[in-house]
Amino acid sequence: MSTSCLCADGWIKLPIISAKELIKFLSKKGFAVSRQKGSHVIMKKILGNEILITVIPLHEKIDTGTLLSIMKQAQVTREEILAEFVY
Repeated sequence: MSTSCLCADGWIKLPIISAKELIKFLSKKGFAVSRQKGSHVIMKKILGNEILITVIPLHEKIDTGTLLSIMKQAQVTREEILAEFVY
């Protein structure tokens, strides 16, 4: 887990987290590991008649841009990530 800091525009920076931490977090949010292909884990969540799918690269540190993309695919907010990983 990571500590946070404020950006110039007042936003709190996203923490640097590992794939393992992110998979655990998404599992709490209702996602399940569907399969793994090489160094990527595919997770799915059924939401009514919609299926959310996201791909997690098994890296020690998930890049900020990659994390933002995963958040968008998983429909997870910045606030949810910060609540879980920033202390």
